[in-house]
Amino acid sequence: MDLSPALAKGRVAVITGAASGIGLAAANRLAGLGMRLVLADRSADALGSVADALRAGGAEVVALATDVGRRDDIVRLKGEADRLGQVSLLMNNAGREGGGGLFADLDRWRATIETNFWGAVHGIQLFVPDMIAADWPCAVINTGSKQGITLPPGDTAYNVSKAALKALTESLAHELLATGNRVTAHLLIPGFTFTGMTRARGATEQPAGAWSAGQVVEFMLPAMAAGDFYILCPDGSVSRDIDEKRIRWSVDDIIANRPALSRWHPDYAAAFDSYMRR
Repeated sequence: MDLSPALAKGRVAVITGAASGIGLAAANRLAGLGMRLVLADRSADALGSVADALRAGGAEVVALATDVGRRDDIVRLKGEADRLGQVSLLMNNAGREGGGGLFADLDRWRATIETNFWGAVHGIQLFVPDMIAADWPCAVINTGSKQGITLPPGDTAYNVSKAALKALTESLAHELLATGNRVTAHLLIPGFTFTGMTRARGATEQPAGAWSAGQVVEFMLPAMAAGDFYILCPDGSVSRDIDEKRIRWSVDDIIANRPALSRWHPDYAAAFDSYMRR
């Protein structure tokens, strides 16, 4: 498999949300490539267990309990990464569900935005200037969501945070054009994936139709190598074709002057169903 030059043996990969799910799968895979790892997660106990297991396999690992919404925590993470070596990969992966609609508790809104959006802002502002100043290949991966593109009704705070993250990552990619593709940005857009969030909703086994976190990472690596910005993952029940049609319908709300979120509007249910069947 071809790999992004940023995933180089001996270089440092920084991964937030690394104690479970996609972050853990990425840590395991990158350790196998010989990268040094700086791992962050709010759960100190879970993170410590992950770090111990990786070290037992021969990986060089620094683990730091981190709240990505706190800039001071990311400053400490940056210091640990710099001490370990040359940072070539930043994976802003830490995330949480909002757990409520538009009128959900304000503290829940703030916690969701701080983790899902501000965590990435802190990571970008603190790590990327040194990546730009370096002379080796580097990459930034932000873990987004299809919900940040199509905005299904329900978990409004989560949707807003991931929509903001999409806009942030797009702007970052444009800024990095000045490096001549030596530093790249990528928006990872998983499908239905069996992660800690899935378990928090009561699933004890991988649901039918869900991908494992490892499958997401294996899909991500060749996409990075190909230079893809939007890494749009299918899953066991939703193909890329279905995703593309749903996304196109959402964007066409503006062009066709339909009501907001017309995919879920009762007056457009038949039109959307007909469109998806074509």
